[in-house]
Amino acid sequence: MYTLLSGLYKYMFQKDEYCILILGLDNAGKTTFLEQSKTRFNKNYKGMSLSKITTTVGLNSKGVPQGCGFVRQTPEDAVMSAGQQADGQGHVKLLSQFTLGGWWGEHQSGSFLSWSWQAARQGPRTRSLIRLLLSPVGTVDVGKARLMFWDLGGQEELQSLWDKYYAECHGVIYVIDSTDEERLSESKRAFEKMVTSEALDGVPILVLANKQDVETCLSIPDIKTAFSDCTSKIGRRDCLTQACSALTGKGVREGIEWMGKCVVRNVHRPPRQRDIT
Repeated sequence: MYTLLSGLYKYMFQKDEYCILILGLDNAGKTTFLEQSKTRFNKNYKGMSLSKITTTVGLNSKGVPQGCGFVRQTPEDAVMSAGQQADGQGHVKLLSQFTLGGWWGEHQSGSFLSWSWQAARQGPRTRSLIRLLLSPVGTVDVGKARLMFWDLGGQEELQSLWDKYYAECHGVIYVIDSTDEERLSESKRAFEKMVTSEALDGVPILVLANKQDVETCLSIPDIKTAFSDCTSKIGRRDCLTQACSALTGKGVREGIEWMGKCVVRNVHRPPRQRDIT
């Protein structure tokens, strides 16, 4: 009887959790896309004003406690330098400088989670920041799947952080600013480096041609042509290029639902399971 009730409980209340990275150059619209996703899938979510979204520096993290400033001194005192920026909605952006040398620069092997396990021993300040970085910045439920999003900064000096999350992620959403033709080649280089990482083998990738609400934007065929050299490097994984306007919400739901289906059927990356209360 206990086994039957336990199985019934898990069937009704347990969600499979999947970690999704939101990547792309700065100003591509990653945070706006995340806010639209949370608004459209969570009825009770009161999102921040899209007009107040600014460039994410480091990891976009909501709910960072006040006074969490870090200055890199020694491994015991702090592993990284960080600061904060908060808007009127209390939305906090974590300013991190992981890639500027120091202790972090000497410990870049392995995944981010395995690194953080070691870094968490370095002192109370470090442990506080690690807890923030391991917390998703948005969750969306699609059927029995729970997608947990990490929105990472796209500045060139921060792109070296991306691969620290690859081993634990189940999917990648790569956002392209289709109005910025001058930086398209830069976006392609970042995408190519990301997609060729062995740590992402078999992971589904959703490529969003964002800002399609602007008349002068590049079309989907234009972007596919620009990224054509990357086609052979995608391999046999699920990959979709889709038009999107994070500002108006066009293509947001379709993209999230597609990603939900892909991560569920990907047997190479099993989900995490948590009881939903």
